[in-house]
Amino acid sequence: MAKEIILTGDRPTGKLHVGHYIGSLKKRVSMQNSGKYDSYIMIADQQALTDNARDPEKIKNSLIQVALDYLAVGLDPKKSTIFVQSQIPALAELNLYYLNLVTVSRLERNPTVKAEIQQKHFERSIPAGFFTYPVSQAADITAFKANLVPVGDDQEPMLEQTREIVRTFNSIYGEVLVEPQGVFAPKGSGRLPGLDGNAKMSKSLNNAIYLSDDADTLRKKVMSMYTDPNHIHVEDPGKVEGNMVFTYLDIFDKDKVAELKEQYRAGGLGDVKIKRYLNEVLEAELGPIRARREEFAKDIPAVYAMLKEGSEKANEVANKTLEEVRRAIGVNYFDNI
Repeated sequence: MAKEIILTGDRPTGKLHVGHYIGSLKKRVSMQNSGKYDSYIMIADQQALTDNARDPEKIKNSLIQVALDYLAVGLDPKKSTIFVQSQIPALAELNLYYLNLVTVSRLERNPTVKAEIQQKHFERSIPAGFFTYPVSQAADITAFKANLVPVGDDQEPMLEQTREIVRTFNSIYGEVLVEPQGVFAPKGSGRLPGLDGNAKMSKSLNNAIYLSDDADTLRKKVMSMYTDPNHIHVEDPGKVEGNMVFTYLDIFDKDKVAELKEQYRAGGLGDVKIKRYLNEVLEAELGPIRARREEFAKDIPAVYAMLKEGSEKANEVANKTLEEVRRAIGVNYFDNI
């Protein structure tokens, strides 16, 4: 029985944080280790350049950091194909063909693109590559004939655009491409807020815990977390809703969090004590990841070699799809010469 095919990945714009870990990385490792899937995991450097073209060093430096994070959490190049987007020329050609099947007005209606344009304050100075990156994503997904794409809820409009492109292509040129479906985290568990209570954890907001943070940095960040501003004295009843310590414990310590919430609400449980406890929980989870990361970082050439090997393997697969696409469109003029 053929395995289902997964395509997923990350933009290399910085080190990965615990939001990435909870939102996608743990799920990727679990699916990889199940033996039920062929996993393709892409470091999307070309997509990162769509809004960082004037700072290519940022992408170059982040590439290896993301690779180290992948290896540290347990993504295994023997079980998953880990590759670099820019090293797969077929993706750019597929993107070009798909652009002819999408209108400007359809791209403008994409809710994810609209939201990100506002967040980045592009207004009308939108890089064309950024504006069309949903089409590039469609090329990435279809090149490997992925039928499953693990993503956050906010990426569903991107997947729908890919499905539209697949349907349009197949209706014009014949059944070549595979229509993908999203794999989403359970409601309420797919997105980890920032330390400050902001809905988004990010480097720019300085509110993230990184997988590479050392133990001291982790402790300082946990001790700075937003709690209940009205919980001034230990004996005061505290509010757990919107309290980031309990938000994190809900995810990392499901067994004990209900008891701790009850104590906090009743009064008698101080913020310092509960933060120290959360730090212990996080250190138990992240400490082994940090240690593995440090080991992999001792041999950076080996990490690059892993990415090269994965990219070569991914290239072979993408080229086969490109051949089918070219044949379907009819631009394989010289095949029989």
